[in-house]
Amino acid sequence: MKTRQLGRSGLEVSALGLGCMGMSEFYGSSDERESIPTIHRALELGVNFLDTADMYGPFKNEELVGRAIKGRRDKVVLATKFGNMRGEDGSFLGVNGRPEYVRQACEASLRRLDVEVIDLYYQHRVDPNVPIEETVGEMKRLVEEGKVRYLGLSEAAAETIRRAHRVHPIAALQTEYSLWSRDPEDGLLEVCRELGIGFVAYSPLGRGFLTGQIKSFDDLAADDYRRLSPRFQGENFDKNLELVKRIEELAAEKNCAPAQLALAWVLAQGSDIVPIPGTKRRKYLEENVGAIKVEITPEELKRIDEVAPRGAAAGTRYPEASMAAVNR
Repeated sequence: MKTRQLGRSGLEVSALGLGCMGMSEFYGSSDERESIPTIHRALELGVNFLDTADMYGPFKNEELVGRAIKGRRDKVVLATKFGNMRGEDGSFLGVNGRPEYVRQACEASLRRLDVEVIDLYYQHRVDPNVPIEETVGEMKRLVEEGKVRYLGLSEAAAETIRRAHRVHPIAALQTEYSLWSRDPEDGLLEVCRELGIGFVAYSPLGRGFLTGQIKSFDDLAADDYRRLSPRFQGENFDKNLELVKRIEELAAEKNCAPAQLALAWVLAQGSDIVPIPGTKRRKYLEENVGAIKVEITPEELKRIDEVAPRGAAAGTRYPEASMAAVNR
């Protein structure tokens, strides 16, 4: 496994991370008997960058990850997030960036993960009602107290990143980035590079769509949250399926899986970018890790750009209410 530096922070992680969200929620049923061995297999393969959040489950995903890394803490770069509040019943209670909540959330995450320090602590969504300086100011105090090593932001706008970075160095920005979500190319990547901030790409496989495994809406479980995503509905689904077919054709030419081509494309966008594909199954984890060996030539990058240009995906990446919470 190759490694990458997250910007100029000094934090080194595996070139490919593992998103753990789907192990507990959102993508159909969960199975801890497969999820924990998947995390263990990731560590065996050198994938040491694990991504979770307090809201996943809710709360259960951190506990699952904590159990999985018991006795293996020294092999893991552990990232988690706060800011999206949820009730015990799973209800969404809004975004909270108040300093007192930052501390409360961090303490709760440390308990659930059963660790003494969080390696990378993100604000999951920016709270429009709290100045970013106040939120990051409290995150900075957590670093000074040894409870957190590095700070990150998720789905933040360029100016918000600049303001936050003035309070304390931001090690990483986590935002959706893939062949069908190329919004970060509209200035975010540029700002990160200017400031020396690493870029962590979540959903680099387009929430599974770019794997070619999803052929119809009915392939999604009844409780799969993607059923609510505009890109998986109606005409958008059909149009996006055509996009995937073109990617599948290119992958076949390279004798690799569509998922591997999609991940290799993200990796090729810069050595400061770390994709964190999520999976809860070992066989897909192993397939994803194979993307590290897929080399894409400049000519192939040009061809990929032709079949999957910016804005090629039909539909927004979240429903309208959720879209209001990103890039602010």
